[in-house]
Amino acid sequence: MAKLVECVPNFSEGRRPEVIDAICEAITSVEGVTLLDKEMDYDHNRAVVTFVAHPSNAVEAAFRGYQKAAELIDMTTHKGEHPRMGACDVCPFIPIQDMEIDEAVELAHKLGKRVGEELQIPVYLYEDAATTPKRRNLAKVRTGEYEGIRDTIETDPSRKPDYGPAKMNLKAGATAIGVRFPLVAFNVYLGTNNKTIADKIADAVRSLRGGYRYVKALGFEIKERNQVQISMNLVNYPKTPIFRVFETIKSEAARYGVAVTSSEIVGLVPNDALLAVSDFYLRLENFTKEQVLEEKLAAVGGGTAVQETFYDEVASSSPAPGGGSVAAAAGALAAALASMVSRLTVSKKQYADVKAEMAEVRDKGDALRAELTTLIDTDKEAFNKVMEAFKLPKGTDEEVAARDKAVEDANKEAALVPLTVMKKALEVLRLARIVADKGNENSITDAGVAGLMGMAAVEGAGYNVRINLTSVHDAEFVNKLKLEVETITREAQQVAKAIRELVESKL
Repeated sequence: MAKLVECVPNFSEGRRPEVIDAICEAITSVEGVTLLDKEMDYDHNRAVVTFVAHPSNAVEAAFRGYQKAAELIDMTTHKGEHPRMGACDVCPFIPIQDMEIDEAVELAHKLGKRVGEELQIPVYLYEDAATTPKRRNLAKVRTGEYEGIRDTIETDPSRKPDYGPAKMNLKAGATAIGVRFPLVAFNVYLGTNNKTIADKIADAVRSLRGGYRYVKALGFEIKERNQVQISMNLVNYPKTPIFRVFETIKSEAARYGVAVTSSEIVGLVPNDALLAVSDFYLRLENFTKEQVLEEKLAAVGGGTAVQETFYDEVASSSPAPGGGSVAAAAGALAAALASMVSRLTVSKKQYADVKAEMAEVRDKGDALRAELTTLIDTDKEAFNKVMEAFKLPKGTDEEVAARDKAVEDANKEAALVPLTVMKKALEVLRLARIVADKGNENSITDAGVAGLMGMAAVEGAGYNVRINLTSVHDAEFVNKLKLEVETITREAQQVAKAIRELVESKL
């Protein structure tokens, strides 16, 4: 299962779509980042952007979002209903797949350091990334908002940021970066424009006023709709589900002779949160999550009956994916094993002296696994481009020349892709040697298999470089790549031999 972290930066801009579009373009300019959602609110003058990425790409993507926001948003003129303190107001990381909280906290620190040092924006870490209990609660971190922090940050020691200058960045403001459980941003609209009623109902459900422990709530006047709104963050939806909060708001509103007119979810919502609502209101008997079609399919990885696997593709009569893709897959598996051994080491007290080194191996291994996984398809695409080039017309001299150039270029690319696989696989082998030497000895054979798979990736990809070079006529290019193949293979053999010796000595 691929490792994924979700990131949900909130930007203090809800009225200029072109600004949020530019910020999203900056975020998605990082390879491997997928934009899941973006929502803007005019009255709040705020946008919520959601993207997912491999942890190795998430910090860079978030940083580029900060950079663009600092360029396009001016907090000295910003006005809106929602509390705010910066152009990128908050930026939480949410581990959602094959990832631990501690790893997400590392991302928060890395991003905080970059934002603080490179953009000169004061950074406060909150929730699971907080460096002090007083900063776990975002509302406390943001007390006074932009203006209050601006006026006290240089004189109040409690306002000293975790990263960046103890001085307000007047244009970009300050920011909070954190790690949290997936929350549900849930708003309920009332059939009145009396904000006092909204405030009282918000107080009835919010944690700080004796309401539900996992609910943060504020009342807002939404002038555009001539209504008021209870705006909430449900920070632990399993323990305080949506339906319970909704029913309480309905009950409280009835006390004032006011009806609930509608509700909305801002951004994305976990499937389990809505399934709980369905179960409650439909009074379902013996209902389980496994009865949902999409859940069932996801549980079986798409299902062998409905989705062709990589193995099926390789076994088919199609020449691609072939050996090059399989070599990349072998490299990805080797990286996965190296990361696994590092994880089984970094958490053990007896290996405390190598904890930092193992954490670095883990992160590098995860990044290499992601890159090699991408190269599986890249190799297939490169082969297909060669086939497409051969299909070009050759009826005239001009067409023949164009076809010959296209074939030459395609074959060069087809040789360069497995060469990249070789380079990445060699990096994996170096990591495997570290975990074989210093990693958890209970996993020594896993380190050994990582070495075997890494070597298979190097040699397999090397075969594919060499066969593609037989169709390339550029002698300088051919000689250069042949030399690289020999150099990489030679070093890989030495590293693989060292791994094998380490494994044998510990068995």
